[in-house]
Amino acid sequence: MSVSDSTALPITIQSVTKTYGDMRALDNVSIRVERGEFLTLLGPSGSGKTTLLMVLAGFTRPDCGSLLFGDEEVIRKPPHLRNVGMVFQSYALFPHMSVAGNIGYPLKLRKVPRDETTQRVEQALTTVQLQGFGDRRIHELSGGQRQRVALARAIVFEPRILLMDEPLSALDKKLRDRMQIELRELHEKLGMTTVYVTHDQREALTMSDRIAVINHGAVMQLADPATLYNAPANHFVADFIGDSSIIGLTQENGQLMHAGNTVRHQSVMPDSTTVSMMVRPERIRVTNDPGPDENILDATVVNVVYQGDTYLLQTALADGTEVKVRGMVSGDTLKQLPRAGTQIKLAIKAEDTLLIAGDEAVRH
Repeated sequence: MSVSDSTALPITIQSVTKTYGDMRALDNVSIRVERGEFLTLLGPSGSGKTTLLMVLAGFTRPDCGSLLFGDEEVIRKPPHLRNVGMVFQSYALFPHMSVAGNIGYPLKLRKVPRDETTQRVEQALTTVQLQGFGDRRIHELSGGQRQRVALARAIVFEPRILLMDEPLSALDKKLRDRMQIELRELHEKLGMTTVYVTHDQREALTMSDRIAVINHGAVMQLADPATLYNAPANHFVADFIGDSSIIGLTQENGQLMHAGNTVRHQSVMPDSTTVSMMVRPERIRVTNDPGPDENILDATVVNVVYQGDTYLLQTALADGTEVKVRGMVSGDTLKQLPRAGTQIKLAIKAEDTLLIAGDEAVRH
């Protein structure tokens, strides 16, 4: 079972707006999803990401805008004529049907002959690694198995577009982590254009070709995972994607300063009177011997958190700004970590210092 690059469809979302009274759930959203791409819509609760997915599925009609599947305008097409696969957060399986009955239901609606239906259901079961489960009832399955059945039902009729609304949210962390990898591998195999909704930024970074970060109905940034993490386009993305520390700076004679020290960086200087720097916790090191190209912060250890394979130092600068430091645990690492109350120096390389002007970060 696969969808070739020639049959997978690109999606063009152009100037889509949806309002509910005075609230703009979607605010002039424009996104191009490439043929066969795995695009994730990422944002906090109420950001508009699920509303946008429902527009794609046809369950929500926007106030204005255009939606193309390939070259076809589908903005007014009802859901059952859009020919997209859909995996819901609740899975929406039929408890009175067997696994095979659930998976074969889309084919029954399309009046596919019984012999062909049986063959395609078996193929779908194999694709999601549920061979031999066709006769089981839904209540006999684990959460992960139900998720696979829902996915098999969505792909059995070989749609050219697959939509998924937080399909892993009900699973425990270990199973969810495994299913993230399996879903990504399945996408590589099937080649369907996929739009995936989640509020989990780690899940988005793990699975996606590109991520559209959405807040208040607008796209904050659309980029590949590495760009989002290393060069966030604005304050919201910098704070929402991964852990970060944002430290206020001053300007003196054209130089950026913190606590009397010049701040070294490789970003374009923001045209703003308010400038901060953003750093990731794994890009900071505790040292008594900083390098010449590093920025130095004097901090006090507030807490030391053991997290298994990593540790987290929670520190505070003199002005109370919280700065987190993350490192790997190995050997006697924990014994060597400073205790709460200890004064330490934090070193940050210039290349790891991202400047933020107001609430807008400068791409570099």
